[in-house]
Amino acid sequence: MLAAIYRRTGPAAEVLAIEELPTPTPGPGEVRARVSWSGINPSDVKSRAGLRNKTLPFPWIVPHSDGAGVIDQAGEGVDAARIGERVWLWNAAWGRACGTAAEYVVLPAMQAVRLPDGIDPAAGACLGIPALTAYHAVMVDGGVAGKSVLVAGGAGAVGHYAIQLAKLRGARQVVATVSSEEKAALARAAGADLVVNYKSEDVVRKCLDFTGGAGLERIIEVDLAANAMTDLAVLRPEADIVVYGSGAAEAAIPFFPAIVKHARLRFFIVYNLNPEDRARAIADLTQLLATNRLQHNIAARLPLARIAEAHELVEGGRVVGNVVLEVGQA
Repeated sequence: MLAAIYRRTGPAAEVLAIEELPTPTPGPGEVRARVSWSGINPSDVKSRAGLRNKTLPFPWIVPHSDGAGVIDQAGEGVDAARIGERVWLWNAAWGRACGTAAEYVVLPAMQAVRLPDGIDPAAGACLGIPALTAYHAVMVDGGVAGKSVLVAGGAGAVGHYAIQLAKLRGARQVVATVSSEEKAALARAAGADLVVNYKSEDVVRKCLDFTGGAGLERIIEVDLAANAMTDLAVLRPEADIVVYGSGAAEAAIPFFPAIVKHARLRFFIVYNLNPEDRARAIADLTQLLATNRLQHNIAARLPLARIAEAHELVEGGRVVGNVVLEVGQA
């Protein structure tokens, strides 16, 4: 099979290559999917660049945790009726050498989730990290029903889903921060009640005015290092900052503003969701997909051969939305 591969970390154009690899076969409890689309996330780019660890855990890596395709083989113990099923894939490259940037991938059967009829398989390649992250950030610790919510980076891959999910799950008000008018339009279309351009507007004043001075009851945070001070300024007492990302390895938390508001910080990484939370998220997302209630923002679709260019798009923040690679036919 053809696959994208890297044997060392570094710049995308220098380390990524398309090679012929042995086609895998599923073992007990596994399925093999013929990949149609592979999704690229910032974590994939950071791993390839060596930003977290320059030493590879395997001799070589086929990147990308997210993808979509069709099950074409089922291992022992897996219902053979699943062969031919359209699926989306999660955690393919988490703790594993072989992700979705290949014509075939073998995974535990539970990591291949049925994709409802009528859903673009390219959208399926955006669910594993962006949609599941957004869902958990919205629903953790009692959810957002009746609450005012701020989604930082509301036009990003996670933020765009988070706005929609917050509205669908009963948020009273949803505010989104963005950095351009193009991104503002996306956030509004997703359902944001207030959109604030953090580059040209006073986020604290806008949020406090919008909430009548009360502040927000949940903040879904993409970059804690950059936004901690602002978050605490707009947070209602006894409220939550749910953090799934940071632009720096360390984030300074202003102690006094946090303690006087009894602020609650909840950190999570989508790769390590507990089985119960993940099962709930998958079931709910499946229902929303089946009833066509989610918008998907795919900013760029490129062939597998252009994987280095696709990584550079994500790395440079040059597109607004998800970047996916076409690997094969759905």
